Amino acid sequence: MTHTEEITADLVAGLLRDQHPDLADLPLTFGAYGWDNQLWRLGDELAVRLPWATEAADELILKEHTFVPVTAPRLPLRVPVPQRLGVPSDRFPRPWIVTTWVAGEPADRAPATRAEAADTLAAFLTALHQPAPGDAPAGRNRGGPLAEVDDGFRQFLAEATDRGLIADPDAVRQVWADALAAPAWTGPALWLHGDLHPANLLTAGGDFCGVIDFGDMCGGDPACDLAAGWLLLPDGAVDRFHRTYAADESTRRRARGWAVAKALGCLLVGDNGVHGRPGGKPTWGPPAAAALRRLTASR
Repeated sequence: MTHTEEITADLVAGLLRDQHPDLADLPLTFGAYGWDNQLWRLGDELAVRLPWATEAADELILKEHTFVPVTAPRLPLRVPVPQRLGVPSDRFPRPWIVTTWVAGEPADRAPATRAEAADTLAAFLTALHQPAPGDAPAGRNRGGPLAEVDDGFRQFLAEATDRGLIADPDAVRQVWADALAAPAWTGPALWLHGDLHPANLLTAGGDFCGVIDFGDMCGGDPACDLAAGWLLLPDGAVDRFHRTYAADESTRRRARGWAVAKALGCLLVGDNGVHGRPGGKPTWGPPAAAALRRLTASR
């Protein structure tokens, strides 16, 4: 299943009746289309998360079900904690989960505006970035050496330049080159969220209140997550974020590389609105453009 028309309220209600009948009478309303999954709100406290747009989504759903419940208790922000697992069936041939519902507005629609958001984000990542166990999953082009995503960066930059989305491609290249030249991460693989773009952080009152979509959770270099400082925080807050997190200079340089690559990807998705599949959103464009402006304005 890869199309929106194939997942309906009737389908989700039927899955609940079949596999979790004690939840089947709760009110069900559509929540959001994600890149890999759809979200349906279930009552006041729960949500149903179903893969819909990528083949990889099945693996990501199972990863969340396995690893998020043991990680969530130490995190200072609310996260969707899986409560039930739905197994493939004749009604729906893919795994799915029931999680807790996390209230808030996605930061691509309601950006963080308070300077204190730098401390909130740093505290969350400090709590998350603990040594990952040996069975921690590897990232999908996340958390490893930047050189592994060099081809992707160059493709993103070429496409964004061709579309007229980049005012100074050379400045973007300079950020990337400096990040590639930074010393590599030599510490243990740390738990990462892996996908901290603005649609996956929730805000309330100008500060972060929740983090969603842990499907790309993996072990690796914390610089991958620290890129979020440029993508998510208001102008002037990135230095405060890195001071609070206590990132060393080499990690910060690598984080700038991850940030410029992620910003290019989000910029392309925002330019198309759907960019290849229905998970993309035009609201991804403005924060990506702001991040590139910050990244190329200073070193």
